[in-house]
Amino acid sequence: MTKFFNTAGPVNPEKHYYVAHRFNETEIRQLVTQEKYFILHAPRQSGKTTGLLQLVKMFNSEGQYHALYANFEAAQAARAQYNYALPIILQELATRAHEQLPEEKEFLKIFEDIKREAVPAGSLLSTLLSRWCAQSKKPIILFIDEIDSLVGDTLISVLRQLRSGYDKRPANFPQSLCLIGVRDVRDYRIYSDEQQTMVLGGSAFNIKAESLTLASFTRAQVENLYRQHTAETGQKFTDEAIDYAFEQTQGQPWLVNALAYQACFRDITDRSQVITKETLERAKEVLIQRQDTHLDVLIDRLNEPRVYKIIDAIINGQSEKRFFPHDDILYCTDLGLIKKDKYEIANPIYQDIFPRALTSSLQNQIDTKSLFYKNSDGSINGTTLIKEFQQFFRENSVSLLENFNYLESGPHLVMMAYLQRVINGGGTVHREYALGRKRVDLLAKYRDQRIVIELKVWQGPSTLKEGLEQTAEYMDVSNATEGHLIIFDQRPSKSWDEKLYQRQETCNGKTITVWGA
Repeated sequence: MTKFFNTAGPVNPEKHYYVAHRFNETEIRQLVTQEKYFILHAPRQSGKTTGLLQLVKMFNSEGQYHALYANFEAAQAARAQYNYALPIILQELATRAHEQLPEEKEFLKIFEDIKREAVPAGSLLSTLLSRWCAQSKKPIILFIDEIDSLVGDTLISVLRQLRSGYDKRPANFPQSLCLIGVRDVRDYRIYSDEQQTMVLGGSAFNIKAESLTLASFTRAQVENLYRQHTAETGQKFTDEAIDYAFEQTQGQPWLVNALAYQACFRDITDRSQVITKETLERAKEVLIQRQDTHLDVLIDRLNEPRVYKIIDAIINGQSEKRFFPHDDILYCTDLGLIKKDKYEIANPIYQDIFPRALTSSLQNQIDTKSLFYKNSDGSINGTTLIKEFQQFFRENSVSLLENFNYLESGPHLVMMAYLQRVINGGGTVHREYALGRKRVDLLAKYRDQRIVIELKVWQGPSTLKEGLEQTAEYMDVSNATEGHLIIFDQRPSKSWDEKLYQRQETCNGKTITVWGA
């Protein structure tokens, strides 16, 4: 069977192309040797489970420890009812032990004894682990995946039971334990029905030694992954294609695999044809439009208050006037939405997906049939297009933006939706934006046209000067054929007749059309 790029579930190196050794093995070995409990967190579908399963096999093959991997996600269905959730968790441990440690016959006996004894749910997990470790001939290393899928009192109970046996390790509790999830335990905000209060994860599990994370692929690792396909099938990737894949994904593992799968197993299945940058550009557009589960999960997060306040500011470009709680920044980083230590959306594909997802309903309300934006030769008439947008924004902005979470960036998102709807099918829209740059760069590519559209919110007399300089700069960088600057004036004292205007300006040798909206 020919290997392929995996986009669903853990990678199996026997079936899938695979980038090995992404964990810091030396660091993990040291934590295990020092009998530490630690956290491993990284965004979804970044390779955590794949790497952990390989680690468990490695530890068990060496013979010094009994290593066990378990996934607690099934207990999420019990929600906060830990008396129902804990038996599910114990059954998961028993099933995994049977699969991974078949020589540990005593484990199943302990499991059956505990069920007969009717041990209270609040001590089921700690009792099982204590008895197992006490009789095991080797120290136990336990890896618990999807820990943050547990809810409320169930999560509190699990964390506290794990903490309760910490002083008994390694003879009567796991020598080392790793909790795996999307977020660090310090970010767990758990509401306890029993206590009628919020319990922070750090207080429920305050024994962790380290919080580790898993980095995205490097450019070299992307190349390694893609060259495996070449070695397997003979189908080559150009260097430009690999550069493009890394630039667009920033090494996010699911995106790297999904791009290549679409290109090699859906678009071009003839192995004699080379995968080029243009091939991956088509694959990217398919992924964005299809919005697979990985992307759907991220998009759902965009409506969380802790998230949309930050993403709103990134799109709007107004950082100097905003303060965000440090925990909220870490939360967005842990989810993989923004870059670490930077107020930027994590990668160009997400930059495209987020505004499209946020404005999907807006796009559906835009009637492109009535927009006379094309010249007789089929090219886009930028002036007509934006003039139509002015009128559309005047007539519809209030109804479109009411009950919309993204208030500050609302005008920008309406323009993005409008432009995407108009260009869709005949060209592409490229977005570049970052918190603190005070701008959104839009580049519409249609045939040989490269139309720059800069979006600014009126902040005072300096807005025009800054906007012209930024538009001219981006026109130069992108080799634009024309440039437009749209200034949204949200002052309630201004009438629409005052807000709407059009005029020509020149800046650094570039002719720019300035629009009011």
